[in-house]
Amino acid sequence: MGNNGHGGTRDPGRGRQDGSGTGIRAITEDDIPGWDRALAVGFLRPHAGEATEYRRLGFEPGRSLGAYDGERCVGTFRSFDAELTVPGGATVLADAITSVTVSSTHRRRGLLRAMMTRDLAAAHERGNPVAILIAAEYNIYGRYGFGPATSTHGWNIDLLRAGGLRKDLPAVPGGRIDFATMAEVRKVGPEFHERWRRTQPGAITRTEVGWRVRTGDVKAPGPEWQEPFVALHRDATGTVTGLVAYKVDDNWDGSYPDCTLTVLDLQALDGPTAVGLWRFVLSVDWVRKVVVENLAPDDPLPLLLNDPRAATPYADNSDFTWLRVLDVEAAFAARSCGGPGRIVLDVTDPLGYADGRWAVEAADDGTCRCTATTDEPDLALGVGALGTLYLGGESVARLAAAALVTELRPGAAARADLLLRTPARPWNPDGF
Repeated sequence: MGNNGHGGTRDPGRGRQDGSGTGIRAITEDDIPGWDRALAVGFLRPHAGEATEYRRLGFEPGRSLGAYDGERCVGTFRSFDAELTVPGGATVLADAITSVTVSSTHRRRGLLRAMMTRDLAAAHERGNPVAILIAAEYNIYGRYGFGPATSTHGWNIDLLRAGGLRKDLPAVPGGRIDFATMAEVRKVGPEFHERWRRTQPGAITRTEVGWRVRTGDVKAPGPEWQEPFVALHRDATGTVTGLVAYKVDDNWDGSYPDCTLTVLDLQALDGPTAVGLWRFVLSVDWVRKVVVENLAPDDPLPLLLNDPRAATPYADNSDFTWLRVLDVEAAFAARSCGGPGRIVLDVTDPLGYADGRWAVEAADDGTCRCTATTDEPDLALGVGALGTLYLGGESVARLAAAALVTELRPGAAARADLLLRTPARPWNPDGF
């Protein structure tokens, strides 16, 4: 991995001195126990227990970095390739960044910057058009060119007030719902998810290890796993068209049931399937409240209820996936646009990958292309704002009102919104 002028990287097998005597290097399998310990300490979870074997399952040579002070690991960083669905249904191969920590004893020494710039340089060299991560803290990752690109929106539903789903909603002819064992979920879940994620901008691949964790076949560090209820929706041909996973607490008010059902995962290939799954969830005996922790921000769930006011926003609604553009031309060529037009963007990127002036053009059929240009720009923005706009989860006009985009020609923000608009807001239901 060469020094591309974007952060001063060196060969991934060698240590990199950050100026304080701490070395940055790609770890080997033998390093995993110490790296795992540093990860737990960095996430303030030293009590979580040793997870070396779990870490080995996802280990890829060269993709996990450690910061070392002598023999002690004091910083961790890992990335892997994940397919990301973009507007229009195509996918790009994203550099998915995770397990990022720096021990409290070694903060403010440039360790995160050294690991991040090294990984981004390697991702750019591999040809990843974008990088993604989930930010534990809002103010950290903007400095590396990331911007919030998807969000979550959960709901609390009071079933007595909701009055169930409307009777006029469509149903799947011959559809049925059945509970599934964890073994069945491991068998049919991955194939179904592959079909579903291609319909949802912002969704990413689920790994084989991830499926084993969510079905209890592998123990991941953290809270003790408990088997959820999982139900599959099939159409008249027997094809799986939807999945819901949930848990139910066992609360009673004296002799009266007062249980809360929490939806952990719900995906449907079409509206009628979603209606069938929601009708099932909202009719479980003993349940008085349904909590949906993470749903697409534009999901119509409240409007399906007889009384939409019975659905109130979940407390943890927030930004979720953050995105950084590494190859502007490749990233925009992969996605579709909302309508014909042309807009010239003047992008500032301190690391250089997206820096420059770019013409984004769309044909009548929504086909998008992006090329470098010397034309006068319509809008000026940083690479973080570009990442926020890429999946269509935010409007240009709103970012301009927040002084995150500068309108250089009158009306350019509105024109850009027409160009970049998407029929569905991006959503990623999966942490990584």
